[in-house]
Amino acid sequence: MLMYMSSSQPQTGSTPLHSVSVAGVVVREDGRVLTIRRADNGTWEPPGGVLELDETPEDGVRREVYEETGIKVRVDRLTGVYKNMSRGVVAMVFRCHAESGYERLSDESTAVEWLTGDEASDRMGDVYAVRVLDALREDGPQVRSHDGRKLIA
Repeated sequence: MLMYMSSSQPQTGSTPLHSVSVAGVVVREDGRVLTIRRADNGTWEPPGGVLELDETPEDGVRREVYEETGIKVRVDRLTGVYKNMSRGVVAMVFRCHAESGYERLSDESTAVEWLTGDEASDRMGDVYAVRVLDALREDGPQVRSHDGRKLIA
């Protein structure tokens, strides 16, 4: 059997390796969503990061949101799966709601704000804005691919 591998993709044996990340779109009762401005690149995004090997996706979302914002959340549902085709990163995004805590900055965030869907779309790049908008929808989960900047149709 012939197998074709992308030379840009890290691999083990015959299986390409992917990185898995998780993010939480935390929706407040008034419909605003919790967002951060990342310390490393200044972009606005829902809080999230790399899923650790020993944690479930839901545990990863709870950990990442708390670490980056100070808000403890309950994970409600998966709203989308997004693949960065150029980097091999698969991101799972979950809709959440706040249970406790107060907004605070972290080593990973230089701002933490509750934004409307429109405000989030205005501040975020396409590949992050769509994650917020997908999480605000009632259908789903959505499955999308992108090149790191733009969605791939």
